[in-house]
This record gives sequence, C-alpha cells and structure tokens, in this order.
Amino acid sequence: MKKICHLTSVHARYDTRIFVKECQSLQKNGFDVSLIVADNKGDEIKNEIKIYDIGKESKRIKRMLKTPKKVFQKAKEIDADLYHFHDPELIKTGVKLLKLGKKVIYDVHEDVPRQILSKPYLKAFLKPIISKYFEKFENKNAKKLSYIITATDFITNRFLKINKNSYSIKNFPIVSELKTNVKWTQRKNKACYVGGISKIRGITEMVEAMQYSNYKINLAGKFENSNLEIQVKLIPSWNKIVEHGFVKREQIKEILNESKVGLVTLYPTINYKDALPVKMFEYMVAGIPVIASDIPLWRQIIEDNKCGVCVNPHEPKEIANAINKIIENNKLSEQMGKNGQKAVLEKYNWQNEEKKLLAIYKKILKCSFT
Repeated sequence: MKKICHLTSVHARYDTRIFVKECQSLQKNGFDVSLIVADNKGDEIKNEIKIYDIGKESKRIKRMLKTPKKVFQKAKEIDADLYHFHDPELIKTGVKLLKLGKKVIYDVHEDVPRQILSKPYLKAFLKPIISKYFEKFENKNAKKLSYIITATDFITNRFLKINKNSYSIKNFPIVSELKTNVKWTQRKNKACYVGGISKIRGITEMVEAMQYSNYKINLAGKFENSNLEIQVKLIPSWNKIVEHGFVKREQIKEILNESKVGLVTLYPTINYKDALPVKMFEYMVAGIPVIASDIPLWRQIIEDNKCGVCVNPHEPKEIANAINKIIENNKLSEQMGKNGQKAVLEKYNWQNEEKKLLAIYKKILKCSFT
C-alpha cells in the first residue's frame, strides 16, 4: 500500500478541498493517507486518515518562519512515497523532500501573485514588489516539483509554461453532500450567503441591498474581523439578516434547503476574476438559482446553464432587484434551480475531478487502484 502525506501549515484539518475531497478520495481508493496540520488540536485518526498536529504559532511571521521546519521534520518521520503540499510557505519544504528522492505535488489553491495585489493589510507601494518577487520565487521552485495541481484552468495555464506536469483539479462539490429533493413549495422566501464574510466578498452591499427588499438573507460564516462586523451590523437593514455564524457542513445543507437563491457577489478583484468560487456550485447542486458578480467567466457559466442572474456587486439596488425577481417568480426560479443542479450532476462535480486526481497519482507512482 502506497503511503501518501498531505501537508498544510495554514488550512483547517477538515478543509473541504484537502481533507474532505482529496484525502478521503485517496483513502477510499487504497492509499495509506496521512495529513500534517498546524492547529494545536492534537493528533487523531479520522475516517482512517492519520492526522498529525505540529502545533500552531501565535503570529503570522513566526508561523512562516518556524512551522515549515516542523512540517518537514514530521514529513520525514512519516516517510511517505508521495507528498502533496497546499501552502506557498511550504514550497521550500517541498523542494527539500524532493531532494530526499520523494515525489512531491504542489497544490495551488490560489493565484498568489495576483492575490497579493489585493491584500488589504499590505501598503499599496509594496504590493507589486512583493507580488513580483513571490512569482519569481514560486516559478523557480515549481519547475523542480513532480507535479503542479491547481484549482483553475487559468492558474494551470500559468504553470504549464514552467512545468509541463501541471493540471487542474477543480474544487467542485461532492454531489451527495448537498444534493436535495426538497420541493420548491417547501422553501422559504429567503436568499442565502454561505462562506467567509469580508468587505471584498460583498457583505456591505448585500446588507444594504435589503433596504430595497421585503425578504431576508440567511448569512452563514465568520466575519473577517470584529471591526467589519461592528460596521456591518450598524447598517439599518441588518434587521433583515438571519445570522447563523460559522456552521458545519450538515448545517449548510439545512440553510440551502430553506432558501430560494444563493448570493456570490464578490468584488471583481484581480484574484477573483479567474476564480471558480465553490459556493456558486454548491448553490447549484442544492437546486437554487445563483446571483453572482458580473465577471465574464461566471457570467458564461450562469448564462450557458440558465441557472441565475449576474449583477454589479457594488450596486445594492441591483442585488435587491435580482433577489426580488427570483423570489417572486417561482416558476422561473424553480427552473433555474433545476438547470443548475443538472449542470453540476453532469459537469461541475467532485466525482469527475476525483478521476483526474487518481490518474495523476497513478502516473506519478506507477500503481493501480483498488
């Protein structure tokens, strides 16, 4: 049995892409899977996957300097046949494992050089400098690695110029997790948003939109910081927000089942323009229409599949008009929901992506599956 070890110094131990999708897919297909995390929650075995906790540093700079060394030491102890890491700060760790004769995959979740350009905590003049430096560093090391897996075709196309072994494994939903047979008449006249809550994810405009609507929004997620939370809750139309806080996966399904439309009105920043937000596809598989930012890639998906409406995320009234239109036109919205669900069942699902992941592992390790 081939030993596989996934590494993360940043993500949660039950991260949807890392643990729920990739690690569990590998485990059920006959691999001995381990996962190294840094969260101070201790070691455990979950769904036959061995989780090793190397401890969490209190500050970002300490994490970036100390945690990769701890991850490397634990990875050496595990002595896996293949290592699969998920964070840019582990690039050097991956290269060191490569020098030990190991196969190493870099899983690129985000286009980090472009992401740096929209970081709110960095000074404006520093962003292009840091972005350029990091891209040069990432490219130099990526060409050495066994394989690059990315979350979008856009990121893959960038890495193909550096490493021919680059491939997209998209973060599409697991159908069985969120697919529902709830009748449209059982749903409530509510919109919903599920995910991280931040300024650039459109929370202010979402709340302001409700002054133009008679309906409510189910809001599930964690605020980026307390200052934003205070500001948003001072908006008069906050009284039309049903706040659920951070919820577990099973609770997400309950929220989607009682809603008639899902919001993904993120700002069209440079790192979102080519992204594939998983929440959009989760809304679709749950059978509800999508109201999304009018970003060309997203518009193409929504228009091609007739599963929602695109809006200017900076215009609260436009968001409200879309919510009102969908909730008040049950025949149209139910059909949009069915169209979106059909598209996920056929194209945008993890089952299809899992096959690609296994094919890559088979190629690297020259093995077959159970």
